[in-house]
Amino acid sequence: MDLIERVSGHFLESIAIKQQVMDELSPAVALAAERMVSCLMNEGKILACGNGGSAADAQHFAAEMIGRFEKERPGLAAMSLATDSSILSAIGNDYDFDMIFSKQVRALGHHNDLLLAISTSGNSANVIEAIYAAHERGMGVIALTGKDGGQIAEILSPEDIHLNVPSLRTARIQEVHILLIHALCDAIDCMLLGGE
Repeated sequence: MDLIERVSGHFLESIAIKQQVMDELSPAVALAAERMVSCLMNEGKILACGNGGSAADAQHFAAEMIGRFEKERPGLAAMSLATDSSILSAIGNDYDFDMIFSKQVRALGHHNDLLLAISTSGNSANVIEAIYAAHERGMGVIALTGKDGGQIAEILSPEDIHLNVPSLRTARIQEVHILLIHALCDAIDCMLLGGE
């Protein structure tokens, strides 16, 4: 196997899936960004969750909001539910790992907040429970999934926004997810700060 050819194949696959979903997902990303700005302008916050690489994406999103993306601005209210090891281990140990995000949503979430739920399979039990908790709290949900959207696609309400990447490869899904997160951050900054 030629390693250079193998590496080039990753680039080509990544480009292909991004081109495939660009037209389909761009309007939904714009709508999601508008929903996020509305949430933030109404003193709401965005709670983000996911497992593994999706946990890193949830942290990445919160960091871009609280710090900055590409332009200087005041911090925006967002937090990852995947970062506090004491909370995660206590809930996982005392209750169940499936509840690590939903317990936090019920404790911290309010009706004017949003949940950014990230699952490459669409079947992460703890993310699904977080969505149920968000709905109980009257929160909207923006879901980033892959494959066929899994169970998450089935439980979202009509008001929720589903950004699904129809790839079977986790790496490709995650690559598009980070692009979607960056596009959301840029659109939020554009609406709040103006821009070309």
